[in-house]
Amino acid sequence: MNGWYSRAQRSLPAIASALFFLTAAGCAKETADAAEGTVEVVLAEHDVAVATSTSLSSAVVLTGTLNPYLQVEVKAQVPGVVSRIGADRGDQVRQGVALARIEAQGITSQASSAQSAVAAAEANVALARRQLASSQRLYEAGALSEIDYRTAQVQVEAAESQLSGARAQAAAAGEQAARTTVQAPITGEVNERHVSEGEVVSVGQTLFSVVNSEFLELEGQVPVDQAARVREGQTVVFSLDAYPGQEFRGAVSRVAPVANPGTRQVAVVMRLPNPDRSLIGGLFASGQVITDSVEEAVVVPAAAVRGNGDDRYVLVIDNNLLVRRPVRLGLQQSSRGLVAIEEGVEVGERVVVSPGAVPEGVQIRFETEAAAEISAPAVGVE
Repeated sequence: MNGWYSRAQRSLPAIASALFFLTAAGCAKETADAAEGTVEVVLAEHDVAVATSTSLSSAVVLTGTLNPYLQVEVKAQVPGVVSRIGADRGDQVRQGVALARIEAQGITSQASSAQSAVAAAEANVALARRQLASSQRLYEAGALSEIDYRTAQVQVEAAESQLSGARAQAAAAGEQAARTTVQAPITGEVNERHVSEGEVVSVGQTLFSVVNSEFLELEGQVPVDQAARVREGQTVVFSLDAYPGQEFRGAVSRVAPVANPGTRQVAVVMRLPNPDRSLIGGLFASGQVITDSVEEAVVVPAAAVRGNGDDRYVLVIDNNLLVRRPVRLGLQQSSRGLVAIEEGVEVGERVVVSPGAVPEGVQIRFETEAAAEISAPAVGVE
């Protein structure tokens, strides 16, 4: 089936240049035929296709670049000098592993001072609590006034408040100091390293790019009418330019809930599993979302269907005559150039696939037959 379709595609101009002629001249019989005005059209074999039965599916097609589903740029969160590089381009890393260290003396000193302040505040709390315990015993024995006892309680509360403040400052300083160690935000691979040891960096400067290519994603836009047929989880058949002849299967990951008001297009994201990381990001791919299918259908090349709207028909060769046959169309599979005929054509019937206006009812001959007649020796002519 694919063979005759390919031949038909290569011969689209054939019928446009087909030979229409009136039989005439020569002997008395040929003269009589000419008088009758017999009209014939000569076709090449590849101008005709045979209706067959096959499975067919319709699809929404997107093309674009496959990219890792997770891509993170790791930026410096503190200013300083890069003192060590822990990973390079292409290295696999786990979340939390050290990618680099930034030397920032001011920040680390602040963290140490904050910890010292916490220790001092803890000592003050311990002392205030011992003084309160002593005051309580004296107060209960009647040897201390109530005012002095209440003062000891307030001193404990003040010391505990100071400790809470010191701990908060230490936590903030410690968090800032921890940022001198640049960590991998996700498990994946280092895609780019933008910094070297000894380099001075500032806050917000990109140091690394880390990606996770366990899944690759293809994102594109489809018209609103096609988007209505696309749903999350539908099967996607991927073909990659770098792997000709191979098919990869994935699924629809996300469909945008709102169309772009300017283009009236809907964003669709397809995801391709890549557990062994054998496929790299950046490959150009085509993804077909299988939206509908039929197991057995009578199919012809889409090029054989003529007309518009409800007036669709094909030109069928019936007893070597060209017959216009109205048809009702079913699924169309653009990737194979086929369309299902639900009514109007039977399996085995021959249809014209080349373009061109050919009148209904003309006699059909093929180039091989015409060539044989031209090359045959004339009979009864001196």
